[in-house]
Amino acid sequence: MSTPAYPVSRIPEAVHRRRWAILGALMLSLLIVVLDNSILNVAIKTISTPAPTGLGATQSELEWAINAYTLVFAGLLFTAGLLGDRLGRKKVLLGGLAVFGIGSALAAFSGSPNELIAFRALMGLGAAFVMPATLAVLMNVFEREEQPKAIGIWAGGVGLAIAIGPITGGVLLDHFWWGSVFLVNVPIVLLALALMLWLVPDSRDPKPGRVDPVGVVLSVVGLVLLVYGIIKGGQLADFTDPQVLATIGAGLAVLVGFVVFEKRSDHPSIDVTYFKNKVFSAAIAAIALVFFALMGVTFFSVFYTQSVRGYSPLQTGLLMLPLAAAQMIFAPRARLLVDRFGNRATTTAGMVIIAAMLAAFAVLDADTPIWLLEVIFFLMGTGMAHIMTPTSVVIMQALPREKAGSASALSNTFRQLGGALGIAVLGSVLSTAYRNGIEDKLGLVPAGLRHTAGESIEATLGVAEKLGPRGQALVGPANDAFLHAMHVTALWGAGVAVVGAVVVALFLPGKPAASQQGENEEELVTAGE
Repeated sequence: MSTPAYPVSRIPEAVHRRRWAILGALMLSLLIVVLDNSILNVAIKTISTPAPTGLGATQSELEWAINAYTLVFAGLLFTAGLLGDRLGRKKVLLGGLAVFGIGSALAAFSGSPNELIAFRALMGLGAAFVMPATLAVLMNVFEREEQPKAIGIWAGGVGLAIAIGPITGGVLLDHFWWGSVFLVNVPIVLLALALMLWLVPDSRDPKPGRVDPVGVVLSVVGLVLLVYGIIKGGQLADFTDPQVLATIGAGLAVLVGFVVFEKRSDHPSIDVTYFKNKVFSAAIAAIALVFFALMGVTFFSVFYTQSVRGYSPLQTGLLMLPLAAAQMIFAPRARLLVDRFGNRATTTAGMVIIAAMLAAFAVLDADTPIWLLEVIFFLMGTGMAHIMTPTSVVIMQALPREKAGSASALSNTFRQLGGALGIAVLGSVLSTAYRNGIEDKLGLVPAGLRHTAGESIEATLGVAEKLGPRGQALVGPANDAFLHAMHVTALWGAGVAVVGAVVVALFLPGKPAASQQGENEEELVTAGE
């Protein structure tokens, strides 16, 4: 009896036939989760405008509006992945979508920055149950040889969301109030729920882990304290302030406690033994670092295009199209480069491109030709596509198929953490550099308003408007101080991307020899069974 050339299919024929339709439904769920943050990026300036146009949110409140979502998302992703493995991924997906939709409707009608922050946290809770389940379901409806292609299309979906988000946000802000950027999620959620019920099969881990409530609490508390301390330091433009140092120190201490607890637990939230695998750790680090740089840059580039250059939210959304277009073009094709040059060369090249483009932000000023910004965004998207697809495949294939939920959650946890820390750290660098640049120009401003006026370019321009003709003298210095702060922040981001390039160059696998590649594929198939 001859041995079959391929392993017998583990996937039922009915599911296999509609696998691409299932991928489409999963991508719609993923789309709204990613779309939400990219829409919000364009609305940041409007929300920072005083009522009735916006909520008059300060720079630190804006950072919290973004990070409340991200931190709850990142803190609960792993537990959500485990609950999906245990209760069934379809049930968890449906529940997560419903919570996300309710949170979106409530966020749309927030009456204050604090209400917006609370409802964004509720949206993060729903999103945490959606994201790992999409990738885990994908791993269970595609055979292993098709998985890299499917993951490439899935990663391209993230690029599509990054493209649609700012343009949708711009159109909505041109015609409706700021809350419309959240309300738009509700009909998409209803469509996604209908498609999920119709198309997606349920799946679960035959040997799921036990849920780890202590680990969840420790990780969320540690991260919130750490990020709070970093944002507070930027707000005060003083990282040596006792309150700032105490909060950051407490956050780090709780996170160390979390790692120690997880190591000793027989049912950890995060199995820290995964990180003994250098390839796995390097791929996770690459994802975290690329999102650290990207989220921080997106945060300041919106103020550059809208406050300094005077573009509308819709124009800003259109300006970000090259970033998304490059991701959509190259993410599904990145595997071809990996086949030819190996993971290490492809991912390192992507990191080097990102570092170079971040450094290029340091040469932009108030009258740089706008096509230069477009080239920078396109090349950044190209770099990202050649990092996200290879590292996602490395991570998902480093663990057995039953642990798809855990691998997906780990990858997404570190992606969100990288993004949250990028906004907190680079946002704080921006705040500190801006305050230092504008402080001695605020003599015109009444003493009681000086601290607020120095928080961000929007705060300075808001105070200048209230002062009438006298305030016009602040506009030029505010633009200059912001550009200097943006240059400093961009160079910090570039430094982080260089660290990422070194990590992947040292630890990701190179191109295997043909015979070894065949053996590896056999091992992967065995691991998946």
